[in-house]
Amino acid sequence: MSMEVVRLLPDPAEIKAQYALTPEQTSIKKARDAEIAAVLTGESDKFLMIIGPCSADREDAVLEYIHRLARVQEKVKYKVPATPRIYTNKPRTTGDGYKGMLHQPDPTKGADMLSGLLAIRHLHTQAFEDTGMVCADEMLYPENYPFLSDVIGYVAVGARSVENQQHRLVASGIDLPVGMKNPTSGDLTVMINSITAAQHPHTFLFRNEEVKTTGNPLCHAILRGSVNPYGQTQPNYHYEDLSRLYEMYASKGLQNMGLIVDANHSNSGKKYLEQIRISNEVLHSCRHSADIKKLVKGLMIESYLEDGAQKVEEGVFGKSITDPCLGWEKTENLLYTIADQL
Repeated sequence: MSMEVVRLLPDPAEIKAQYALTPEQTSIKKARDAEIAAVLTGESDKFLMIIGPCSADREDAVLEYIHRLARVQEKVKYKVPATPRIYTNKPRTTGDGYKGMLHQPDPTKGADMLSGLLAIRHLHTQAFEDTGMVCADEMLYPENYPFLSDVIGYVAVGARSVENQQHRLVASGIDLPVGMKNPTSGDLTVMINSITAAQHPHTFLFRNEEVKTTGNPLCHAILRGSVNPYGQTQPNYHYEDLSRLYEMYASKGLQNMGLIVDANHSNSGKKYLEQIRISNEVLHSCRHSADIKKLVKGLMIESYLEDGAQKVEEGVFGKSITDPCLGWEKTENLLYTIADQL
């Protein structure tokens, strides 16, 4: 038999009960959700920052990062509300390598999905309890969303998942902002079609149940660059790219025109220091076009405590074990620089 059942996993309600939110926390989260939604609907002119490690590898380092971010947030929140990245699933191009905390709560050990579910639930709730900041996660596996649905504040659908029917349909039933990345091919019509699908109601099978959704008006675009047929990266954050996307959005009549620009990945060619320059260029484009300013709602930045990336066995506290990230000092300066320009 090519697939073997290792064990049955608990229902999401059981995991949620172990690390439950208090009524007060639920109320705070509702307010945080409303703040982010207001930016995406155009009611607020604040500029969102979806910011944090490429992948959450260890709880203590991620919490240290979010505590630092929370202190900076108090100074810039009226212009630049931040949503920390706690990305607990990591897509792997070849299927090999560290797949995230859900798979390996300890990156030095083997896969343990039950411990992983408990670890990601605990990390998200602990970050919220400590700082009052609701966090973002990537929906790599749609079936896992119910384990975090009450605590996360932003969901991203990655470049390799954006064409998947299940991701699109599940996104249509999420009452949170869902960002759809452009595929690695760079075909923006794929991303636009995904947004269109997620904004519409659907009936489908999910976790052995027939469900129906009302559509998600907060679903929006994320530009992350692409690769050409030779595997070379191609950015899509320039003025001309943003202008063309505005025209595509307008022609489709989608709800709540919105874009988050991912300053890393193929936009930076994974040269993490380029995120600073790219962020400033996007803001420059916003200042020179009312249409682009209306379209761009914020930035996605990969940053951690230490610059760059490392191998798992190196064990440097707060240094990425996946894609290279911007270190804390540069991150803090970037947040202040962005706030000063708004």
